[in-house]
Formats: sequence, C-alpha cells, structure tokens
Amino acid sequence: MKKSRGRTGRKRRRKHLRSLCAVNCSHKLEYIKLKKWLKDRGFEDSNLRPAEFLGTGRGLMTTKALQAGDLIISLPEKCLLTTGTVLSSCLGEYIMKWKPPVSPLIALCTFLIAEKHIGEKSPWKPYIDVLPKTYTCPVCLEHDAPLFAESTETIFNYSALEWAWCTINTRTIYMKHSQRECFSLEPDVYALAPYLDLLNHSPNVQVKAAFNEQTRSYEIRTNSQCKRYEEVFICYGPHDNQRLLLEYGFVAMDNPHSSVYVSSDTLLKYFPPLDKQRNAKLSILRDHDFLENLTFGWDGPSWRLLTALKLLSLGADEFTCWRRTLLGDVISARNEQQTLNITAKICHFLIEETHHVLLQISQLKRSKENLKTHLALVEALRWENLKILQRSAEILCNLSMATT
Repeated sequence: MKKSRGRTGRKRRRKHLRSLCAVNCSHKLEYIKLKKWLKDRGFEDSNLRPAEFLGTGRGLMTTKALQAGDLIISLPEKCLLTTGTVLSSCLGEYIMKWKPPVSPLIALCTFLIAEKHIGEKSPWKPYIDVLPKTYTCPVCLEHDAPLFAESTETIFNYSALEWAWCTINTRTIYMKHSQRECFSLEPDVYALAPYLDLLNHSPNVQVKAAFNEQTRSYEIRTNSQCKRYEEVFICYGPHDNQRLLLEYGFVAMDNPHSSVYVSSDTLLKYFPPLDKQRNAKLSILRDHDFLENLTFGWDGPSWRLLTALKLLSLGADEFTCWRRTLLGDVISARNEQQTLNITAKICHFLIEETHHVLLQISQLKRSKENLKTHLALVEALRWENLKILQRSAEILCNLSMATT
C-alpha cells in the first residue's frame, strides 16, 4: 500500500517530526499543580505548553501559530515574586529591622531558601518544585549566611545560597521597584515570574516585554513569527556567548552577537618595544578608551580593533596624524597594509591558542567526570570562538589580497 501523499499524510509526517523535536510535559504532576496555582492567582493561558526540546531542554511550546505583535504571555502581578512579597511574609519583620540593611537580592535569596525549607507549608511550593535543582553558571560567593545567626546555618548554608542566587540571577525579569529604607542602595529590579521563566533565549528573535500598569500584568509580545507546536523563544538581550555563559549558564550556537576579545597584552606583542612613540601611542589609546572591547566577530575584526592597530602602526613621520586615525581616516597605504598584516598575525595566534585550549578541555573531560557538564559548555564557547576567528582570518586574507 502506498504511503499517503495528500494533506492528511503531510500532517501526520509533520506531527511525527515535531514529536521527535519536542516532548509535551504538561501531563506531569508538577506542571499540573503549577498551572492550577497560577490559575488561582488569575493567570489564564491556553496556548503555551511546557515541553522538552532537543538542543534547548525544557521550554514552552505554542499550540497556535504566533504572528508579529501577538501576546505571548500575560502574567498577573499576584504571580510575581518580588521584594514586596518578601516583606509581606513572616520574614519581613526581620528583614526590615536588620542592620546594616541587606540588598534586595539577598532578601530574595533568603526568602527562596526559607520557602524551599518549609516545603508543603510554603504557598510558593508549586513554583519552587519546578525550579532547577542545580545550575551550570559559574559562581563564587562569600561563605556567609545571608541573614540569621548560627542556629540556622544548616538551612542558610553556602549551597542553599548558591542555588537561590543562581535562581534569581538566571530567571528574574527586570522590574523596577521604588527604593525602600529597609534595603541597601543596590537597585531593586528583580521579579521572579513563574511559568514565564520557562521561555528560553534565542538571539534571533525580538520581543517587547514590560509591566502593563493598566492590566497589572507583566506582558511579552513577539516581534517574530512562530509556527504551531514549535518552541517559543524570547531574547534576554544582545549578549555574546561569554556573557550568556557567565550570567545564565548556557551558550547559544551561531550567536550573531558573539565575539572574541583581544587583550591589550596580545595587542602589544606585535609592536617593537623600542618604538620611541610607543608610550605616547598607548597613552592616547588609554585616554580615548581604545584598549578595551577590541574584538573579532563574524564579520571580521571590529572597527575599534583596527583603529587601535592603525594608531600603533603609525610611522614616526605619521604620528602627528593620530587624531585623524581615531576618526577613521586613511593615513597611508603602508599604514593600512601593516595594520592588516598585524591583525592577521593576532588572529592566527588566537586560532592556535584556541586549538591548544580545546585540546586541554578534551583531556580534562576524560579525567574530571564531575566537571563534564561545565567543561562541555566551555568547549562549546571555544568552538564558537574558533569559528569566528577562522571566518575573520578568511576575511583578512581577502582584504589583504584586494589591497596588494
């Protein structure tokens, strides 16, 4: 019997392909409880489903096609966990009296730890139950309990604080609150958003996100299309992979915002130390903020990197033209060619260095089983760096050929 090639057959094949890419998790007890808890607080949603996706892990799938301008989610204020939530809890009276005042972040950490500890008695249990048990973002905190005396150290210990801190750092939305005297002067801009925080990041989408004063809800609208039964993404910001790894614990492959940073030490390796204008050139670059954020990207060396190298490549008879160099003017054919040559050398040096680091990571993965997940993330970051550098080397080679 021939396979159906009509509309029904196509639908079946598409459904089969989707099932290979995503597994609906809305039947799981923890999500059923979470949705009921959210509904009791005024949240109504019929289009988003928790699911496991290949490549991104847990996320939210849409059951209807989304068009640009469509509302992805509207989460009522009652569902948000903020410092206001903390102060209205039984912890509030202790936090308001604490001297010196704690930061909003530490107050939220303390609340999360306490709510997790009391378990079934916590009104936030359905949310806490779906939070990750561990995180992959690198973090190093001071070994101090956040608020209380020694008798509570079994609850407010380092591992509990690390979990709470990572939860807030990786999952909160930006929501500015008025300054309260009971907190330190650090900005109070955090809000944990149950269910909404299941939305994963993609650098290739755009959204509008803000608290709607009329509806008293935090709303996200998409500026992109999304097909039915596909994962819905939001954008955490135009972050490169180094920032994503440090702040959120993941790497976005083929990230258009990714770049490879060039240190000032690497920059200076390729310039003679006996150059009489060397110190003056360095002083100019430092004064005009051209010794940081020097990068290679998918489109080659950045303008800042090339400008810094052009200034360092100025001959003795060209040095008086340094202001024109910073403005992007062409000083001479010799200066342009030398700049390209040195940029290519730096690029090849970084390629060799990245190959060496990747070899080290590969060896560590075999000997450090407990660090395998973290090493895999660093490895992914380095592979992305290598691709960027190889692309840049190709672009520099083409530029050099065009100018000779």
